[in-house]
Amino acid sequence: MKKVKNQAVWATIIIFLLLVAAIAVSFFFGSVYIPPDQLFGSEIFWQIRFPRIILAALVGVLLSLSGVVLQGVLRNPLADPYILGVSAGGAIGAAVAIAFGLNLVVFGMSSVPALAFFFALIAVLIVYQISKVSGRTAPETLILAGVAISAFCAAILALIIILTGNLEAIYFWLLGSLSAASWIQVYTVIPYALIGGLVAYFFSKELNAFLLGEEMALSLGVEVERVKIILIAAASLMTAAAVSVSGLIGFVGLIVPHFIRLLIGSNHRFLIPLSVLSGMLLLVTADIIARTAISPLEIPIGVVMALVGSPFFLYLLRRRRRGER
Repeated sequence: MKKVKNQAVWATIIIFLLLVAAIAVSFFFGSVYIPPDQLFGSEIFWQIRFPRIILAALVGVLLSLSGVVLQGVLRNPLADPYILGVSAGGAIGAAVAIAFGLNLVVFGMSSVPALAFFFALIAVLIVYQISKVSGRTAPETLILAGVAISAFCAAILALIIILTGNLEAIYFWLLGSLSAASWIQVYTVIPYALIGGLVAYFFSKELNAFLLGEEMALSLGVEVERVKIILIAAASLMTAAAVSVSGLIGFVGLIVPHFIRLLIGSNHRFLIPLSVLSGMLLLVTADIIARTAISPLEIPIGVVMALVGSPFFLYLLRRRRRGER
């Protein structure tokens, strides 16, 4: 235990320093370079770049935390924040807003993120209701229901694109982007990150018990169904909030928990805070690459994450398999 604690402390220090360095670099570089002596007097910095950096970090927190929680509750290391149909539902909401030119403002948010959030929650509620049998939800049923609803939503999305011809705008949103970041979006997702983080950490002991199986968790005094509902609801809300402001960004909730487990093991008391820091570091770094790799053009951050995340995830899988032998 002491060894794991020491490893967690050192990992926290190193990841925190890397995060500070990534944020410092991101202040200056983008489609426009801002010299250090002009940084704090620059409108680009205060109105565009700074909220974008904060939003990238918050989306990293939301997706990585959601991944940790869902992998713990579902006892499935391949569970990611989008496995319960959140992304598919959010995509339909965004597609409806884009395709029909809706121009609503809900709590300061435009119609695209607002409808994406609303439809994402609807999709999760449908998945949960379908998977509930006799007041209980089996993890495998939840996952299968999520896959089925995602496929259904994908078909509806294809129909919307075919009928309205808005392929480019909808597809750009689906690729994930932080180019429309604003302070309003930052203020919108902060409560989800704070409350989601507190809920996840509060139930870290229960998440550790879930690793032993639901029956064992029950025998240890965990109210399995109640805790499961709370944690799935928290993870779904965090994912829906992230999707509503950034579109679909894959691999964050998948690779961050795996990477941290390789460093310090599966104790959620350490896994949750380290995943928060690592999610922030990953998204801030990916956003720097998205803004600067082919500047002045910008690569959707979802594309950057797919290019970097998929080979890195394969590497983590191979390393884990070697460690299990």
